[in-house]
Amino acid sequence: MLTITDHIHIEDWEITEQFIRASGPGGQNVNKVSTAVELRFEAERSPNLPAPVKTRLRKLAGRRWTKEGAIVLQVDETRSQARNREIARERLAELIRKALEKPRRRIPTKPTLGSKRRRLDAKKARGEVKSLRGKITPDG
Repeated sequence: MLTITDHIHIEDWEITEQFIRASGPGGQNVNKVSTAVELRFEAERSPNLPAPVKTRLRKLAGRRWTKEGAIVLQVDETRSQARNREIARERLAELIRKALEKPRRRIPTKPTLGSKRRRLDAKKARGEVKSLRGKITPDG
């Protein structure tokens, strides 16, 4: 079981881990041992996450969110399979914690009286400049 907060826990059946061969340096070890981990969390089917958290999680996950509603994380940072597994679980927990935070509602502000006046003065000045661009008549 993966503990996110005091109230939210992710059960083991919701997470599947698959070990794959990592890319990059590592000598013969990289060709023989599957140290990279691919963690898959069935977020859409999870009974432990409320609906608004799931929608925020979908936005945060981005390309890691699949059509089936799962989050797929790949980690191949270390040569240790156990450490990569730990890192993947930590990243998933951090992603869910971010999704738990409700975004603050933006309160629209009104423009000040001074800013309104400055805007109108600038518009008048610009209009005067443009009005001076009129065609020149032959009589003067």
